[in-house]
Amino acid sequence: MNEKLALSEDILMKISKPERYIGHEVNSVMKDLNNVNVRFAMCFPDVYEIGMSHLGIQILYDLLNSIDDVWCERVYSPWLDLDAIMRKENIPLFALESQDPIKDFDFLGITIQYEMCYTNILQVLDLAQIPLLASEREEDCPIVIGGGPCAYNPEPLADFFDIFYIGEGETQYQELIHLYKKCKEQGTKREEFLRFAAKIPGIYVPSLYEITYNEDGTIASFLPREKGIPVTIQKEIVRDMTQAPYPLKPVIPFIKATQDRVVMEIQRGCIRGCRFCQAGQIYRPVRERDVNQLKEYALELLKNTGHEEISLSSLSSSDYSQLPELIDFLIQECSVNHTNISLPSLRIDAFSLDVMSKVQDIKKSSLTFAPEAGSQRLRNVINKGLTEENILHGAAMAFEGGWTKVKLYFMLGLPTETPEDIAGIGDLCNKVAATFFDTIPKEKRVNGKVQITASTSFFVPKPFTPFQWAAQSTKEEFIEKAYQTRTGITSQLNQKSIKYNWHEADASVIEGLLARGDRRLGKVILSVYQQGGFYEAWSEYYDHSRWEKALEENNLTLHFYTHRERPVDEILPWDFIDCGVTKEFFISEWAKAKQEIVSENCSQKCQGCGAARFGCGICVEKR
Repeated sequence: MNEKLALSEDILMKISKPERYIGHEVNSVMKDLNNVNVRFAMCFPDVYEIGMSHLGIQILYDLLNSIDDVWCERVYSPWLDLDAIMRKENIPLFALESQDPIKDFDFLGITIQYEMCYTNILQVLDLAQIPLLASEREEDCPIVIGGGPCAYNPEPLADFFDIFYIGEGETQYQELIHLYKKCKEQGTKREEFLRFAAKIPGIYVPSLYEITYNEDGTIASFLPREKGIPVTIQKEIVRDMTQAPYPLKPVIPFIKATQDRVVMEIQRGCIRGCRFCQAGQIYRPVRERDVNQLKEYALELLKNTGHEEISLSSLSSSDYSQLPELIDFLIQECSVNHTNISLPSLRIDAFSLDVMSKVQDIKKSSLTFAPEAGSQRLRNVINKGLTEENILHGAAMAFEGGWTKVKLYFMLGLPTETPEDIAGIGDLCNKVAATFFDTIPKEKRVNGKVQITASTSFFVPKPFTPFQWAAQSTKEEFIEKAYQTRTGITSQLNQKSIKYNWHEADASVIEGLLARGDRRLGKVILSVYQQGGFYEAWSEYYDHSRWEKALEENNLTLHFYTHRERPVDEILPWDFIDCGVTKEFFISEWAKAKQEIVSENCSQKCQGCGAARFGCGICVEKR
């Protein structure tokens, strides 16, 4: 076993949680370098505990290590204490398994989950001693490849990546690795390898495309620099989830991760079609895993990890067609070993409440509803498919079942929002509290009261949604909306039963800037990093003034990227990507939103979004 450590004992004693950096966790993969032709470092650009909770990296880690001569290792963003030491002592960033420097690897793959982690990507490259700009990398530098949901608009990061992988990673990585091995054997230059890679489906090489701009700053053209490079990149998709690889021996962290449990993905995609939700669009169509396979996986995962909790992962677990059968099996198996079952993303109905009453300790848990908007009018605009009657009926059933804590999630700044919609948030919270007092007789009330927690986040328009053209509120408008919400809640009869939390406004605006930005924002991200900005997703390290300064330095404005409504005929920075849902569908849904028209979900009626062309999942099953 490789016992070497990249950090001395002296350094490990100085830093918090040294277990983040020493490797050798249970189920981590060790290989003999004599039998390895390709070394791949898989990075989550945030702290270890968060990165270790991410299922996507576990899937790709397992997939790549199943190739005999490929060794995939992991790397995360060092925390600030170690970051400072590595810079001072000139210690290059290293992989956990081998403890070898990342700069000596063939690939550095970075999953891009959240816009506010963009500066952490530069921290990783910088500490790894890899040139930040792709254009400055020499032949011996790793190929830096990005993937994940934020790769659906890769343009703000285009200067820093050699390749982006658009779509689901299970389908083309083996072909990319095979091409790399062939090029390596033949002594092919880096630039030529990238040119070959650009012809693999789902692979986007930013350096091979040229963008021109109009005088008003909008994009005039976005085209390949040479023949043979695709004009459009179509997303990659797993057509049969049951046959797709899945990690049955996930790596077990040494310290408590954010999600300290077995995660089992039951399906991909969502039937609901909420107009603000990017995941619900880019992961279409819905594809389920076979229930019998999931039963086997559950037992295997629990045996291989020793975890005492299993979580069913999906965008909307209630919509998994075999959920009752799977739950019955898990309750039976898990009760023997006293294993907890976690069920995120459930719709609150009689079945869900019955399940939760069986698997949760009622005294400790709270129920979560996500109405998203305070009024029915605005819920119709966003196509939430949830009525006030649904919410209050679900709450009444929950209270009868013994729950006394309810969390309600809302968004402020949604398109067409009015003061009346905001006032509706307080009204709805009050009605939920009143439902408790109407439903539960005084003598049966535990502790005599109910606790409603209302949380608001700020709406951020995302690419590949019907709201991708919408204007985002300014920081000042967001703060005013939060104030109106708080005022509305404190004026309610049951205000003592309601607690209100809200998100930071300035970070939401920058998230919006990065979500819909173009290539010119690369200089802004670089400037923020050079000013000392990373771990920007952590509120205590976020500094809005750095972003304002960087925008000003580069003659760019928040108004252009975030606060104006974009015309539907404007060329958007991500228009060269085909996410499987047509632009015509998004335009139609944007128009319906403005007319407050609801679209039925995929299980009720096909809306003709375009995803049927993949010939899989619900598109086939519902015909």
